[in-house]
Amino acid sequence: MARIAGVDIPRNKQARIALTYIYGVGPNISRDILKKAQIGDEIWMKDLTEEEVTRIRNIIEKDYEVEGDLRRNVAMNIKRLMDIGAYRGLRHRRGLPVRGQRTHTNGRTRKGPKKTVGARSKK
Repeated sequence: MARIAGVDIPRNKQARIALTYIYGVGPNISRDILKKAQIGDEIWMKDLTEEEVTRIRNIIEKDYEVEGDLRRNVAMNIKRLMDIGAYRGLRHRRGLPVRGQRTHTNGRTRKGPKKTVGARSKK
C-alpha cells in the first residue's frame, strides 16, 4: 500500500481512481498528476514502481494543496466569514444551508432531524 500525502492509497485500484482517495484530488486533478508524472491512465497502483510513486508524491507536494493544508484553509475561510459577520458566516454558525437553498420544506441535511414544536398531547 503506497502512502501519499499521509493517505494510504489502495493497491487494487487503477491509479487515476486511487489518487482520488486524497482529499483535494478529484478525477481531473488525478489525470493531470499522472500526465505530469508520465504515467498511463489505465495502470494499476500495484503495478507502479517505487520510482513512479515517488514522482507522483513529489508532484502532489510541489503543485497541489491537499489533505491537512487544504482542510485548514477551508476551515479558516469559514471562520473568517463568521468573524466578519457575513451572511454566509451566519448561515454556517446556525447550521443552515449557505448557498441560497430553500429551507421551508427542505434542508434536512443541514438542519438535522425534524423537531416538532407546539404539538402537545391532551390531558
